[in-house]
Amino acid sequence: MILAWFGYAESFQGKAGLPAFRAELEAWLDHTAQQKYNGKSAPQVVLITPRPLDIASAPQGPAAAAAVNANVALYAQVIKDVASARKLPLVDLHAAGQVDVARTLVDGAFAAGSAAKVDLAGLTAAIDDKNWYWEKLYKVPNGVHVFGRRHTPFGPDNFPAELKKLEELVLIRDRAVWAAAKGATFDVAAADARTTVLPPVKTNYSAGNTKNGSPNYLPGEEAVKTFTVPAGYKVELFASEEKFPDLANPVRLTFDNRGRLWVATMPTYPQWRPGDAKPDDKILILEDTDGDGRADKQTIFARGLQLPLSFEFAPDGVYVPQSSHLVLLRDTDGDGRADRSEVVLSGFDDHDTHHAISAFRADPSGAFYLAEGTFLHSHVETAYGVERSTNGGFFRYSPQRRQLERTARVSIPNPWGIAFDAYGQDFFADTSDPNLRWMSPATLRVPFGEFAPLPPNLVPKAQMVRPTAGLEFVSSRHFPEDVQGDILINNTIGFLGTKQHAVAEEGTGFKLTFRQNLLQSKDGNFRPVSMEFAPDGSLYLVDWHNVLIGHMQHSARDPLRDHTHGRIYRITYPARPLVTPPVIAGASVAALFANLTLPEDRARSRSRLELRNHPAADVLRGLDGYLAALKADDPNLERHQLEGLWATWGVDRVSVPLLTKLLQAKDHRVRAAAVRVLRYNTGVVADHAALLKRAAGDAHGRVRLEAVNAATWLGKDLALAVLAEARRQPEDAWLKPVFAAAETYQKGGSVQAPEAPKAVTTLTGEAKRLFEFGAEVYRREAHCITCHQADGLGLPAAQFPPIAKSEWVIGSPERLIRISLHGLMGPIEVNGVKYPGQVPMTAFKGLSDQELAGVLTYVRNSFGNQAAPITPAQVAEQRAATKAQEGFLNPAELLKQFPSKR
Repeated sequence: MILAWFGYAESFQGKAGLPAFRAELEAWLDHTAQQKYNGKSAPQVVLITPRPLDIASAPQGPAAAAAVNANVALYAQVIKDVASARKLPLVDLHAAGQVDVARTLVDGAFAAGSAAKVDLAGLTAAIDDKNWYWEKLYKVPNGVHVFGRRHTPFGPDNFPAELKKLEELVLIRDRAVWAAAKGATFDVAAADARTTVLPPVKTNYSAGNTKNGSPNYLPGEEAVKTFTVPAGYKVELFASEEKFPDLANPVRLTFDNRGRLWVATMPTYPQWRPGDAKPDDKILILEDTDGDGRADKQTIFARGLQLPLSFEFAPDGVYVPQSSHLVLLRDTDGDGRADRSEVVLSGFDDHDTHHAISAFRADPSGAFYLAEGTFLHSHVETAYGVERSTNGGFFRYSPQRRQLERTARVSIPNPWGIAFDAYGQDFFADTSDPNLRWMSPATLRVPFGEFAPLPPNLVPKAQMVRPTAGLEFVSSRHFPEDVQGDILINNTIGFLGTKQHAVAEEGTGFKLTFRQNLLQSKDGNFRPVSMEFAPDGSLYLVDWHNVLIGHMQHSARDPLRDHTHGRIYRITYPARPLVTPPVIAGASVAALFANLTLPEDRARSRSRLELRNHPAADVLRGLDGYLAALKADDPNLERHQLEGLWATWGVDRVSVPLLTKLLQAKDHRVRAAAVRVLRYNTGVVADHAALLKRAAGDAHGRVRLEAVNAATWLGKDLALAVLAEARRQPEDAWLKPVFAAAETYQKGGSVQAPEAPKAVTTLTGEAKRLFEFGAEVYRREAHCITCHQADGLGLPAAQFPPIAKSEWVIGSPERLIRISLHGLMGPIEVNGVKYPGQVPMTAFKGLSDQELAGVLTYVRNSFGNQAAPITPAQVAEQRAATKAQEGFLNPAELLKQFPSKR
């Protein structure tokens, strides 16, 4: 039997979509009628009508919800008509219909008169258990590695057996459900013990190589000795797995309004293994109760989680990603432990578990951004409609309105860092690539399947390192005055530390200038992934701490993947006093408004969070007193006023008079921020169209950019009118691609991503064909271009050497083929520069002989190189000759076999 529940997502197409919906439904029914999934007969189809919104609780309000329901009713009628015409069973999901369905399900599950004999709690537990396992089988997490494009080279070693075992575990739990329904018992543990035994997996770590990490882990205090910081700074250990064993694989930290440090841990990474105990990842609360700079108290806020890649605070609880779901955790009794869990939204893709929604970061309103990487195809049904995404970008979720938006559609690999500056401008890190970008140019409305123009990279070439994780602006009186406003970005391979860049304005946008390496470690296991300034102005940093790093560079079951270590460090500047933490938790509205004039960004953002705990009416009254107390000659007057505006936005009662005033502020940064507020509050600003048109004529490009971005979300006519106004002034390099894309999309066109320059070569015939094919292989995501870059010059700061004019590339073909097949690790000299070899070159033996021959021919004849092409036959010969090779090759050993001719 197939229960077919269609119509809700389609209903947002309105009346115009009805013919297509009916045609698709009829076609699906025709197709299904021809199938014999049980090997004997066609399935029985039961049609179910879409469920209308509950008018009383709908987040968009009664009138808007009624409009949604009117369309739902139209699509429900189509389903009823089709069911009647085809004489198919139908369930109409009005209140009475749901009662009938419940009665039918109960009658079908229990024999007549037997329900009273059944342990309903036990039956429910059995069903929940089966459903948990079934979800893991039906929608396999990390599918891109289980059976997708990244299945090789490691997937064949473990995933086929794991899928078989998982199916067995599901069937066992199905039998347990039927036993419970009959009042019988079933020994699940005994049955599990008879399932498939999973094969052991060998590590690709070689003790003979200088690995980028060591299986011999340093104690926390010893690891501190490996750090280098600039003069005047100090780094100390705050917490480690030695005292807090639950601090295993920490991935995200943040401070709450009481000054307590919250940390998400996920020892389940990269994914749960069938047969193991269910995941027990956690969110911890760590406290320093005696003020000695070290954690001495732990509370487990939540456990039993599965890969909590991030989390964010809101007045209604803590939001955390869980597989395909956005979950809200609540502590209803105030004991510091979550006792309620609610799935808020579903449909986020976790086809690659380290690309799934992560890096949560609240904007000035308290709505938070959710980063998502490539390979993923999310489809999230909400009360406002369906939000879809493909291959990278950012969602924005507003807890106040319970509204999800696909804020930025950009083709990026795997963003693991979002930060907002003091004026609400958003920045993000690509992570897989070394780039750090300004997000605003990518936030115009883009049709599904298209992308916004990708903003330029801001990191100076000589300081580009990858991969990265975590962004934070320096905003602390405890740190030196001259570094305020700098941006920090972590690196987890090669450089192993935190880069610091000064941020300056440049035209419409920004530019970065390298300031210093704030922190660098010689411990190869150091993996900084998250950081935040504490209430006292010191900087806290999470260390994932693992000998192996990389989702695709090692088997998911590599025995050296660590699941027990984790550290948190604290960076201070002892010559300057720590900041006196402001009182936030439990503070009055007036006190919280006073905090909004503090210099520290984090103090202000935490105070805005606390204000959102208060009734909107109290916040609006508090605003009046706050504004009246500001001094007219304060050089930061307009920024303080902006903070007040953000406070009202946070309680979803934006002050229209203050918004209107700040749209004409002297400071262009404030004007741009005010336009961003207007974008999300047009429903309460009657003259929003006129205000956007005026902003589009602003003297500063950033204000014009915000106006155009906002208008693209408000309909074609307004968007084109605002765009026309903005284009009356010169467009710099930041504005041109955005305005061009906005016009094309509003007129129904498509913007094609700029094609990579055609690879040029003097090769001919088959060699030329291989060269051109190899150029495509080189540019694939997570292939050669990621580390060696488009110009072949690599990323020396991150220990990725150049391949341009390298004897390792243009020398021995056999040596190059072997390196490409099996990877490389260890000290190496390239073009006269010595590299410590702590960063492994990935093995690409999963590529075909044709692909490897192509890409090697390409690199041997690009970037100033000129050497004989490589043939598929040569690759096949070396593949066969080295089939027994395990782990990475060593440069010194290779040179003994294939000496350099230089």
